[in-house]
Amino acid sequence: MKLLFDQNLSRKLVVRLAESYPESAHVVEFDLFASPDREIWELAKAGDFVIVSTDSDF
Repeated sequence: MKLLFDQNLSRKLVVRLAESYPESAHVVEFDLFASPDREIWELAKAGDFVIVSTDSDF
């Protein structure tokens, strides 16, 4: 499983969870910090990521 962490979560999570989820990433790695949710959704879909966010309206 590949996780994509939203901007409201620490980038450190990618490093801390690398052993269990080695292909995970943070939105800043794709220059999507403060981007609309739709852009993040499209990246996740194209890259087969599961989005991890604390936004209740994502």
